[in-house]
Amino acid sequence: MALINLTPSPNPIIFPHFLSPNLSFLSFQTTPRNTGRTRKTRAALREWREYEEAVKRKDLAGALSFLKSIDDPVETVNGSASLESTRSRLAELGLVVGYERDWEVLDTCLNADDMKLVCSAYGFLKDRGFLSNFGKCRNIVLEGPRNVTPTVLESSTGLEVTKLSPKKWGVSGSSSAVLIAFLGGVSFLLSKGIDVRPNLAAILGLAFMDSVFLGGCCLAQISSYWPPNRRRILVHEAGHLLTAYLMGCPIRGVILDPIVAMQMGIQGQAGTQFWDEKMANDLANGRLDGTAFDRYCMVLFAGIAAEALVYGEAEGGENDENLFMGICILLQPPLSVAEMSNQARWSVLQSYNLLKWHKHAHRAAVKALESGGSLSVVIRSIEEAMSSSK
Repeated sequence: MALINLTPSPNPIIFPHFLSPNLSFLSFQTTPRNTGRTRKTRAALREWREYEEAVKRKDLAGALSFLKSIDDPVETVNGSASLESTRSRLAELGLVVGYERDWEVLDTCLNADDMKLVCSAYGFLKDRGFLSNFGKCRNIVLEGPRNVTPTVLESSTGLEVTKLSPKKWGVSGSSSAVLIAFLGGVSFLLSKGIDVRPNLAAILGLAFMDSVFLGGCCLAQISSYWPPNRRRILVHEAGHLLTAYLMGCPIRGVILDPIVAMQMGIQGQAGTQFWDEKMANDLANGRLDGTAFDRYCMVLFAGIAAEALVYGEAEGGENDENLFMGICILLQPPLSVAEMSNQARWSVLQSYNLLKWHKHAHRAAVKALESGGSLSVVIRSIEEAMSSSK
């Protein structure tokens, strides 16, 4: 694959519970016969409480270190290695505390600053057979035609190119209905002799300040409470998450609260943070491999593709497009407008087909996000959905 020169970036780019035993209620009767066994079990339970505390603190390093250590042989007093582990000691009493809890390490990724550590967490779970579909479609970017014209895109998806373009607020179907209702309400009040113009001016002024200084965060926060709009956000972010997962890009977390997203430096109503190690290394070296760029573009446009697949058109994704154009400008030489348009159409088509092939997993991810599930819950629901469809 040919390499594309890229201006080096000083900082790596990060792209935008299950039922468990309550260990505190367990008690054991100590008799001369089971004293040693009880002591070992209590020690094992204390160790698992340490893991629980690490998960609560979002301490990825501590939680991952614990999981890696509990399966290691334990040194005995005479220096010989024992195969007895924390898991096996708990299993002796029929307490299945182990592997069901390993998933929770993913919930600690959100606060991790070291993305290589996040990558290690995904590698750890994959090695133990949890993430069997992680990276399943990593090489899909090598397949299919590269030149995707508007006609090809429409024939493949059944949608016009305009349906796959993000809409400005007030132009899309849902937001235009809100705008019309708002204007209608203002007109009704004026017709009744109620002058709301001073209040309206204040509201518009606040909206302008929100747009300039907060990136529209406050308006996004308010609109996110409207069920149809929130559902669309979930569909959009689930598209990013599932595509990143199938492409083998570790996901640090999904932010659905606009204010929290703003605090974490994410523009828009929500954001999915994923990482591609190959692309990060290429960026650090000032060069970008074409395959890594394709993979990144697929994940980036997957939110638009998800909306188009579910609703027949996309409304969100303006920030995704802006980020895409920002990367394209950094390329040396930069992509032309025609090349950027083709790359965008190709990426949308690839993501659209990928999500269509795995729409059951996408629905499972949306459902898990809608119920307030953590990252581990969402990814586990994806794995279960893909396993049940085989």
